[in-house]
Amino acid sequence: MHGWRRETQGRDRLRSAPASWVLLMVLYAAPALALDRPVRIGVLTPAWGPPGGLGGLVEGLVDLGYRENEDFVIGVRFTQGDISALPATAKAMVEGGVDVLLADNEPAVKAVQEASSTHPIIFLGVGDPIGRGLIASYNRPGGNATGVANLDLEVSGKRLQLFKDLIPGLQRVLFPYDKHNNYDAAQAELYRTAAQRLGVALVERQLETEDEARAALAEVRKEDIDGMLAPQDVSLNIPGLVLEFAKREGVPSMFASSVYLAGGGVASYGGSRDAAGRQAARLVDKIVRGADPAGLPVETVQSLEFVINLKTADELGIVVPREVLFQADRIIR
Repeated sequence: MHGWRRETQGRDRLRSAPASWVLLMVLYAAPALALDRPVRIGVLTPAWGPPGGLGGLVEGLVDLGYRENEDFVIGVRFTQGDISALPATAKAMVEGGVDVLLADNEPAVKAVQEASSTHPIIFLGVGDPIGRGLIASYNRPGGNATGVANLDLEVSGKRLQLFKDLIPGLQRVLFPYDKHNNYDAAQAELYRTAAQRLGVALVERQLETEDEARAALAEVRKEDIDGMLAPQDVSLNIPGLVLEFAKREGVPSMFASSVYLAGGGVASYGGSRDAAGRQAARLVDKIVRGADPAGLPVETVQSLEFVINLKTADELGIVVPREVLFQADRIIR
């Protein structure tokens, strides 16, 4: 391993990662690179496991001709919802000899930017990267970061529309979010506008701590709402708490990413994480071959997907209209 070991590490809880995730931490190589050692790609996320786009990143590298056990190693660090741990983790990754840094949301990107002004950085599926101060422009991002932007804000209204179409009689929808997260606040405004247009009552919960979020959701009862919308950001672990509450109370939940559907979410609509990962693989390839991130245009995710977990819908007694099933890009049975 040339002194840099493969790892999927989350605050001393490696064993919390499923085996399928650990298997993704493999080496990939491109024979044309003629490198004298593996290029080390370090992935940082505040989530509870490797980011959803990691599989697409691996597939993208394979499609580009990279082979395992020769030139590339991918190591993942996740902080299990602890945003405050990101800066120190990013610094440790840089000091550990990483060559390329990949981060999957705003706090993680800012942490790696603070850790290094010279290491190439690729962000994966981050929304509004200009507004969030991550880049100067899409065409010339400047600095040492480029990446793949998602369209989660832009499709917020469509997400709520699909949720209403999916759940007959949907009238009251709970949207809990971090009141100090500007991205969440912007999304709340878009949901508010869409709810008025669709004739849906949006029940907002502005939260400041994870304990407050857990307590607030514990107070909500099934009879109070018809569904729940989870914010895109993992701030305060709200998406995880939404999933936990939805399963406990038998309430349908809608997410921006299909990664939550395996845990019991009913549906998701947003940028495909796998597609974003494959796009990120192309950016990695360009950087390894000498491209400067400052002039490497930021891409937007090329594929949106509407995914329905029909198994969960059946368990909740939801009869999904046939015309809605026809709109789904993927159905989990």
